Amino acid sequence: MDILFELGEATAAQIVDRLPEPSSNSSTRILLSILEEKGHLTHRLEGGRFIYTPTLELESAKRSALAHLKKIFFGGSASQVVAALLDDPDLTETERTELATLIEQARKEGR
Repeated sequence: MDILFELGEATAAQIVDRLPEPSSNSSTRILLSILEEKGHLTHRLEGGRFIYTPTLELESAKRSALAHLKKIFFGGSASQVVAALLDDPDLTETERTELATLIEQARKEGR
């Protein structure tokens, strides 16, 4: 799904080429079929090839992925997620300030 969100649409072969771990074209097609059955993507036939497109809105996918990540890796704790972000050595001072501003804004809005 990451690759489809990045490219907007892609063939199975294009997806396989961008995967970080080697995968067979048939395994990828099976996974794409499952994702299509679940309603996460759709395809159209073009020149004898299936072109896959995500059906989920990116923001919806982000929320779902974050909720899953928070549940599985952080025991459902948003504060542990933020703590992990703050421990990121690549986090810039600008990003730290942005996080603090977002937290303060959420507090003021009662979120």
